[in-house]
Amino acid sequence: MKATIDSYPAKAHLKRIRLIVAVFMTLLILSGLTAFPVQTELNFLKEHFNWFPQFMQPWLERVTYAVNDTAEKYPFLIYGYDWLAYSHIVIALFFIGVYKDPVRNAWVLRVGMLACAGVFVLAFVVAGIRGIPFFWTLIDCSFGFFGMIPLLIAHRRINKLERLQQDEFTNSPHNL
Repeated sequence: MKATIDSYPAKAHLKRIRLIVAVFMTLLILSGLTAFPVQTELNFLKEHFNWFPQFMQPWLERVTYAVNDTAEKYPFLIYGYDWLAYSHIVIALFFIGVYKDPVRNAWVLRVGMLACAGVFVLAFVVAGIRGIPFFWTLIDCSFGFFGMIPLLIAHRRINKLERLQQDEFTNSPHNL
């Protein structure tokens, strides 16, 4: 039997968990949406390379050239960015379950934390093979790092919420 959330501490934890999950989902979707107009974004940045440190400019110029060249010669490959964007949106949708019932769907949060940790593995293993500069590898890793923070906070709160629910259920007059 599922315990209800009647106490103020449990309601406060649930509210905070939902806020964290909603912000995480929103940022994940926004991050994904930036993949749709990648060519436009890179061309905009090309006009503003002076915004970036000198050591980054050659890499950004190379990436911009590669995306423009690929879009011109092989536009179907840019379709991969569309799928990248879509996958971010789909991943965010899984967190609706955590938003609705954090205790029951905490497994989604744990998978999200594993995915954030996996960013580091992928970035450090594959970046060298693909010729990605070290500074860009660190930027890629920042997504895993900054994604992990709210998930860890939410996870800790979900564990506390679960204990509060168990205490409420155990101390319920129906169970005495």
